[in-house]
Amino acid sequence: MSAQTDTPDSVTAVYKVSGMSCGHCEGAVSGEISRIPGVTSVKAVASAGEVTVVSAAPLDEEAVRTAVDEAGFELVGKA
Repeated sequence: MSAQTDTPDSVTAVYKVSGMSCGHCEGAVSGEISRIPGVTSVKAVASAGEVTVVSAAPLDEEAVRTAVDEAGFELVGKA
């Protein structure tokens, strides 16, 4: 199963993030990832340890890793 769904005007990718345990964690991760240029939507779910990111074009995974690190968590990889 692919973790990425491409449409003509957006790309959706799901990332695994370790360490999130509450709504505050979700907000911190979402806030940092939303600062990446081209990101249009971020939905973090602590209970699943996943972050779904919609962007105008595929994102550089290192940019996502840096954003997650800034929030104080660890990017495990794509789900």
